[in-house]
Formats: sequence, structure tokens, C-alpha cells
Amino acid sequence: MSDTSRRPRKPGKPYRRPKKDPVRVLAFEALRAVAERDAYANLVLPPLLRKAREKGDFDGRDAALATELVYGTLRRQGTYDAVIASCVDRPLREVDPPVLDVLSLGAHQLLGTRIPTHAAVSASVELARVVLGDGRAKFVNAVLRKVAQDDLEGWIQRVAPPYDEDPEDHLAVVHSHPRWVVSALWDSLGGGREGIERLLEADNERPEVTLVARPGRATTEELLDEEAAVPGRWSPYAVRLAEGGEPGAITAVREGRAGVQDEGSQLVALALAHAPLEGPDLKWLDGCAGPGGKAALLGALAAQRGAALVASEKQPHRAGLVAKALAGNPGPYQVIAADGTRPAWRAGSFDRVLVDVPCTGLGALRRRPEARWRRRPEDLDGFAPLQRGLLRSALESVRVGGVVGYATCSPHLAETRAVVDDVVKQWGKVELLDARPLLTGVPDLGEGPDVQLWPHLHGTDAMYLALMRRVG
Repeated sequence: MSDTSRRPRKPGKPYRRPKKDPVRVLAFEALRAVAERDAYANLVLPPLLRKAREKGDFDGRDAALATELVYGTLRRQGTYDAVIASCVDRPLREVDPPVLDVLSLGAHQLLGTRIPTHAAVSASVELARVVLGDGRAKFVNAVLRKVAQDDLEGWIQRVAPPYDEDPEDHLAVVHSHPRWVVSALWDSLGGGREGIERLLEADNERPEVTLVARPGRATTEELLDEEAAVPGRWSPYAVRLAEGGEPGAITAVREGRAGVQDEGSQLVALALAHAPLEGPDLKWLDGCAGPGGKAALLGALAAQRGAALVASEKQPHRAGLVAKALAGNPGPYQVIAADGTRPAWRAGSFDRVLVDVPCTGLGALRRRPEARWRRRPEDLDGFAPLQRGLLRSALESVRVGGVVGYATCSPHLAETRAVVDDVVKQWGKVELLDARPLLTGVPDLGEGPDVQLWPHLHGTDAMYLALMRRVG
């Protein structure tokens, strides 16, 4: 990509080849994959880091810096875009995307890390020379020198509209979320500036890695023997890894006896498993089982009671992930590839049913920061019929007296209470259960009967859960 062959050279000044920085080149490649292929950083980055380690290019500190550069840039993209836009003489849409990625990486080093100014600028310019060529490197140098003239707080004061004039746009720029997402989250919280600011700040924090000890296969005591491991906050099966903990290095995780699972996801499975039931308790269904975290926990809990789990997932490759997660489960289970809206089983077959429905994922922005820029308000219209269809199917699949759990990793009211209210109203013979007592010890669960978890209140993803019993 270099344009050095056409570069005019000054007499007497030898040409210096750009120095390749493996850390920043890898971070750039990860951002390009996210932008060009709609990839997710949490899927793209690990194989890139693994390859760099195998080549001998990286040590632990290099991997940590590359991870910070990628995730920090994605989380703060909206803020950095506003800053960069004020430093260029054209609309950002007219800046080549690879150039904008280099500028964003540079802006993050200048405004979001402790890297010295001169080092951040020179490293970014050198990266530009390697991946863009000398001509565009000069543009990068000029822009980043303007960015370096102020710190993050100073830039926010310059580029964010005053809160009193436009609260949503102010919060969108300051906390790097699309305006429509700010509005939706604010509605879900019920208003108030302090709550929304704390939530948006939590979305921009690096989440802890949380493990689950699958009952009958592993114990929290075993996991707590690992270095830097501490107990979970709410789930009796949760263990948190301090910064730098590597799940793949843990024997129980490698063997599938434990897994990586957010505590909010664990609480949803536990609440369904412990919901009061009328009649037998022998057959459980996970109707949207991919990629298998909840299914593995449900399967282990079911085994303790002599119950069997059916895990259904529409996409065959995701059904394969479910089968891998359940392999070695101590009790009976079955994994099938089936469309949850067109059940492959008879109506009324199950005592407990969970549907963790596909959604916008606005509850997991800590883990997938790029999702906030990828989603659009119109996506809600696409998910709505599927979410309602899956809940209706779940109610058909459970027997009278059985329990259904509707869950989603989004706090958007259109994906949570609106879905539940619509379907329950249509069905009529459904009783909403109070889910709050089933999340033992968890505070700030609202007025019920449904539950909305929050990153800033509970340290979990923003999982939603409604429990209902079929009464006719």
C-alpha cells in the first residue's frame, strides 16, 4: 500500500523505511475487520493475539496494550469522531475509513491513555506510513497534532452541546453512545440524569471475566484456587477473574466443566430453575439455546433433580456449540436444530421453558462496544415479530401449571415489557410471577414482577427476565 516509489526525495536526505510496530498494526487490523466484515472484536482479537504470540512478536504487556487500543477505540468512537471532525477540513464520511481508523487509534492514545503525547503522535504517524503510505501519513500527523492541543475534558467542552440545551446529544458525545441509544436507555431507566450517566459510564468500562462452575461437574472452590479469582456477587456458581485472568488457562474451563458466563445470564437460568411449579418437574426446554451457556447451566441443574433438558437452536452451527457446551452433562439431555417458532415437539410437553430471544444486544455494550454503532432503531421492527413468536411458542410448549421464562440481553422497552404485555394479553390464561425473590440477595430490582438487571447497579449485562405460569 506504500506510495514511497513516487515520493519525491529531498537531495541529501536518505529515505527511512517506516518502522513496523506489531502492537499497533494488529490493533489496526482488528479495527479494519470490525468495520469491513461486521466482525466483533471479541471474536477477531483472540486469534490475532494468538498468532502474534506464536510468531514471537508479542508478550503479555503487548497483548494487553493491543486489547486496550482496540476496545478503547471502539468504546469511545463517538467522542473521538466528534473531536476528529473538528480537526479536519471535510466531513468525516469523506475521510477514507482506513485513515479514520488510524486517526481514531491515535486519538485514543492521546485522550484515553497515559501514553506520552509525542509517543502517541509519532507511533500513529509511523503506523500510517506502514499501512497507508507516506502521503496520508502527513495528513494523520497534521490532524493528530491538532488533537494533541487539548485533553479529553477540554475537547468535550468544545465539541459536546451543553446539557441544558440538548441533554441527549450532550450525553451521546460525552459518553460515546448514539443518540437513539441514549434515549432508549433513559426511557428504560425511568428518567433522571444520575442514573443514565452512571449507566453510560458503566458501558464504557472494561467488564470482568466471570466464570460459572457447572453443578455436579465443578465447584466454585476449585475455581477460587486459581490466581486472581474472587467469588461472584450474586450467583452461587459464579467466580470472577481479576484483570489479566485467562479463562483458557483454567483446567475446568478447558474440560467444559466450567465456562465463561456473565452473572446476569446465570441469574436468569437460576430464576427459571427455582420458579414455583405446580405438578411434575421432569422435562425442561431451552428454546433458544445457542451458543450454550444457559443450556449448560440448566442441564446441570436439571440433572440434580432427575429432570431432562431439551436444548433447541435454529442455526445448525450454533446447535453444534450447544452440544459442545453440554458434553459431559451429568444428566439426560438432547440437542436439536429446530426453529423455536415452529416447534419440533408436541404442545404442552415441558414443565419449564426458557426463551432467551434474539435482540439488539444493547444490554451487552460493555462486551461488544461496536454493537452500539452497528445497530439502528429500525432493527427493533425486525426483531419484534420473532420475539413475540418465540414467546407464544414457549407458552404453547409448556403444560398447564408449568413455567416460562422470557429473557433478553436488551433493556429496550420495545424488546422487554412491550413483548411480554402484548403476548400475555393475547393469551389471557397466563399468570405473571414475581421474579425478584428468585434472585436471592440482588438489590435494586424495581417494582416487579419482571426484573431488569443493570451494569451500573449489579455489575452484570443488562439482562431482562419475565416469569409466567400457564394457567389454562
